[in-house]
Amino acid sequence: MATLNQWVAGARPRTLPSSIVPVAVGTGVAVGVGAPVWWKALLAMVVALALQVGVNYANDYSDGIRGTDTEERVGPVRLTAARLAPPRQVFWAAWACFAVAGVAGLVLVATSSWWLLLIGAVAIVAAWYYTGGTNPYGYRGLGELSVFVFFGLVAVVGTVFVQVGHVPWQAWVAAVPVGLLSCSVLVINNLRDIPTDAETGKITLAVRLGDAWTRRLYLACVAGAFVIALAALPASWWVALVVLAIPLATGPVRRVTGGQTGRDLILGLGETGKLQLAFGVLLTAGLALGALG
Repeated sequence: MATLNQWVAGARPRTLPSSIVPVAVGTGVAVGVGAPVWWKALLAMVVALALQVGVNYANDYSDGIRGTDTEERVGPVRLTAARLAPPRQVFWAAWACFAVAGVAGLVLVATSSWWLLLIGAVAIVAAWYYTGGTNPYGYRGLGELSVFVFFGLVAVVGTVFVQVGHVPWQAWVAAVPVGLLSCSVLVINNLRDIPTDAETGKITLAVRLGDAWTRRLYLACVAGAFVIALAALPASWWVALVVLAIPLATGPVRRVTGGQTGRDLILGLGETGKLQLAFGVLLTAGLALGALG
């Protein structure tokens, strides 16, 4: 029976900035245009966090029963593969999280627009079939695309829409760097796992690209996030605050471009999460301060 600490570790806390940041940035856009609805922002955060933890448990379950994860695999705790919890417990933990996301999402749907119900349903299906089912798309090199869409475009734009009632242009611009940094987390994670993923038939984008090009992809995601964020300057000159996060990018970028592997990339994953949080806070503040004119 897994301990509470092991369940928390199995939820992969280092990935949670990918769900926190897009909701924060979307709320920053809402503040900037003068139309924040704080209880809706809170519910959107519940949806995002529940989906993130749910997909992490779902991946733990699906990879564990498929044999992709092993006890020797480098990285965070795997509840199923390490036999810390019965597979069915991990399965139901994932679906309990999806249920929480669904309930919170239904409240937003009922108070915003019913077409959001379809978006929510697609998000849950995408979360499960990332590594679940007979033909998971995460094993076909489509993980980064899914992360960019759901933890970038959908999360930011959706957060803005439920509060504002429409989507101003700066929401779309802000969603792109948020999605790119979410992708960078997955890229460095999959870079670390190239050897074991290739052996077990998990054909991630990193496996398809190979080591060298995956490292270039990571650099492109991080650099692209800073460049594209500055496209929102016409909405608020305060967006330039994001450049203050550049020092936090130097550590993980050096690890990746310097050829580090294995456990060194686990440190880089944590550093990428810190970069993502700092960038998100600064971008949120910059967009919100646009309300000052």
